Amino acid sequence: MQYISHYRSPIGNILLAADEIGLTGLWFEGQKYFALYLDKEHEEKEIPIFEKVKEWLTIYFSGKEPDFTVPLHFTGTDFQNEVWEILCTIPYGHTMTYGEIAKQIAVKKGLPRMSAQAVGGAVGHNEISIIVPCHRVVGRNGSLTGYAGGIEKKVELLKLENVDMKQFSIPRKGTAL
Repeated sequence: MQYISHYRSPIGNILLAADEIGLTGLWFEGQKYFALYLDKEHEEKEIPIFEKVKEWLTIYFSGKEPDFTVPLHFTGTDFQNEVWEILCTIPYGHTMTYGEIAKQIAVKKGLPRMSAQAVGGAVGHNEISIIVPCHRVVGRNGSLTGYAGGIEKKVELLKLENVDMKQFSIPRKGTAL
């Protein structure tokens, strides 16, 4: 059974989902793939994990790196889960490219190479935004490509972490990515 709760962040309302194992979802309202894999049978209920997640988010949105983790329960494919685990290793205030993630997976699997586009698909379907920091993944040429919550939110999250934004090309509203 999944449970849901809500959180108001400074950059938009968030829906949280969790089960007995851990957090299964964290989505900005209206984002791409919003609650895509949320169980049809779910209940709005304040379970203990939500208190911990909300504390984590409050610290994060105050501009500090939380010094604790929350239990996560990935519910994607094996490949998606592997990519999401790598996302969790990207340090606060740093970024990584899709290609760098692809190289890590290729090495782990003993493959000559891995598609950065396949990695991008998995990153884009990350169900646990912010805590699984897909906003820290950038294009190889410094482009701030796709973020299910919207490029504006990606920029805000990176700024919040004091990432040097001069290194990135930020698309203007209404321009193609």
